[in-house]
This record gives sequence, structure tokens and C-alpha cells, in this order.
Amino acid sequence: MSSLSVPLEHARQSGVFEQLQQFELEALHFRSDPAHRLQAIIAIHSTSLGPALGGCRCIEYDNETQALTDAARLARGMSYKAALAGVPQGGGKSVILKPARIVDRRALYQAFGDFVDALGGRYITAIDSGTTLSDMDAVATRTAHVGGSHRDGLDPSPITALGVYSGLRAAVKARLGSDQVKGLRVALQGLGNVGYELAKLLHADGADLLVADIDPDKVARCVNEFSARPIDPEQISTVECEVFCPCGLGAVINDWSIDRLRCKVIAGSANNQLAEHYHGKLLHEQEILYAPDYVINAGGLINVSLGMHKMPAEQIKQKTRKIGDTLSDIFDRSAQSDTPTSEVADRLAEEILNKATKP
Repeated sequence: MSSLSVPLEHARQSGVFEQLQQFELEALHFRSDPAHRLQAIIAIHSTSLGPALGGCRCIEYDNETQALTDAARLARGMSYKAALAGVPQGGGKSVILKPARIVDRRALYQAFGDFVDALGGRYITAIDSGTTLSDMDAVATRTAHVGGSHRDGLDPSPITALGVYSGLRAAVKARLGSDQVKGLRVALQGLGNVGYELAKLLHADGADLLVADIDPDKVARCVNEFSARPIDPEQISTVECEVFCPCGLGAVINDWSIDRLRCKVIAGSANNQLAEHYHGKLLHEQEILYAPDYVINAGGLINVSLGMHKMPAEQIKQKTRKIGDTLSDIFDRSAQSDTPTSEVADRLAEEILNKATKP
């Protein structure tokens, strides 16, 4: 087993991480544990507001550079998310390069828990794409620096969906004049834990659901329970609808999709929905109202952060519903200044972080 921690200053001197300077990370940490098939990266963007909190993603990557970039970009998003959500956390993220074959899943995540514990509380982990509450149970056997396991009851998925729903209604009101979703066509891409919970909320209020996922069983479940219409996963971003909800992996808004979108609002739970920064400007020019991802999907962060501070569940829900208020403010500022919502959100988050870092 080997471990390497690299403060950004040293990384810049060596030139190895020059491509990541744009993310302004505090530190990068690496762990290789061949005995348990663990290759993991922890990126810490900021601890100015508190210990860095961010989920652990375990997916297949084409190469180590792609994994590193993903961790770095997600870590920065978590800092911005915590700042605008008003919780006492910094931003970090971890990625596990998914092994071709996992021999002992529990041992893998226990080894990852040792990695987290070695950072002494500067980083707190939770679930993300490719990880489960049971995985976090295994992590929790090796470190206290984990939130969202069966032990603590802080499952982030339902509360994330609640925040997305609140933000979606705020976006619909800003773009269409009413926050009611009854009768609106909503295209949901990704029907995992959050996507399914969001579909449930939308169906309860009468939305017309169009759904897609690479897992046909998840699609069938939503068709049966919510009378949803199945859409080919390759076409879901191009269907005509009022609201497009990306709830899978990121980079959904890209050079290919940007001219094929036929929606009025984009409001979903996926991280890093914009493949490039300039895509936010293009959406603004096309009069597609974009709810910045790290603002609208902050419910899970709120739940884990405030849950660890023993805030009652109902107060956490109230805090999460205020995501809609935060987005309404962003939409108003965007309209008044003719500035993309993505840029407005970034500036507000950076103002909070810069103020926190000043002596």
C-alpha cells in the first residue's frame, strides 16, 4: 500500500498538475492499495468555511488524468455548493477508479476509509455515483469522517430530490410565470436514487414525465408507477419539453446537445452539467433558463452537514426548500444584469469564499 499527499504548491513546482491550476485546490491526496484493488484520489478545494465535505464517486475512467480532473472539478463545485447553501463546510471530493473486478467490496471501502481517516478530519466523505449506503457503512468501520450511512440515517438522495424539486419550481416560475408543474412535460435523464425520488415528487403534482436511463428496469419502474413515457437515452436531451432534468452523470450540456435542446428550463441533480464554462452563456443566449447544478442539488450536502450537527429533520427540510429562494435570487440577478445564471452563481459563491479566507 502506498500513499501520497500533494499540496498544490508542490504540484505546481513539479508541473505534474499544471492542467488543474484553474481549480485552485488546497491539496490532492492519492492512495494505492493493490491488496484491496484500491486506487483513489481525494481533492480538497477549500476548508475556509469548515472541513471539506463531498461524496465518493466510484466509476470507470478512461485514464488517471480523467479521474483527477473529475475529482478536482467536483471538489470546487462542492465549495461553491456549501457557500451558497450556507452550511459550515468546505469543498472536497473523492474518486475511486473502479476496478475491472471487485473481489471484496467491503474490504475495498474499508481500505478507502483508512485513506479518509489518514487526513484527520480535513475531508468528510459520503455517497456519490457508484457508491451506496452499505459502502459508507464499510467506510464508517475505519473512520468517523463519513456522513450518510445506515448508521446515521443521513441518506442524501430523498433530500437532494426535495431540493431539486424546490429549485425546479422556482425556475419554472421565473421562466413560465407559475411554479405549478401540473401538465408540464418534464424530461428526466437518469433514474437512480435521486432521479427516482424526483420523479415521484413530480408525478404527485401532475407532471407529464418522459424518462430515460441505461437500465431498463429503472425505466420500467417509473413507467409502471408514474405512467411515464420511456425515451431512448440518446434522445432524452433533445425531446420537446418545458423542463429538462439531467440526473445522471455530468457534461450533458455540450457542443453536441446545446443546439438540439428543445426545453425552456434545465433543472436537475447531476453535477457538472455544463461540459464547458461557455455553455452557460450559450444557454442564456438561447433563453433556456439554467438552474446552476451545485445550487439546485445542494440538498444532500445540507442533509449530511446539518445532520452531523444534530439539526432536526424538519429543520433540514425547511433549509433545503430555501434552495428555491436562492435560485430565485440568482434568476433575478441574471435578468437584471443580462448575465448567465452560471456566472451569477459562481460570483456569489466566490464572494463568500473570498470573504471567509480574509484575515
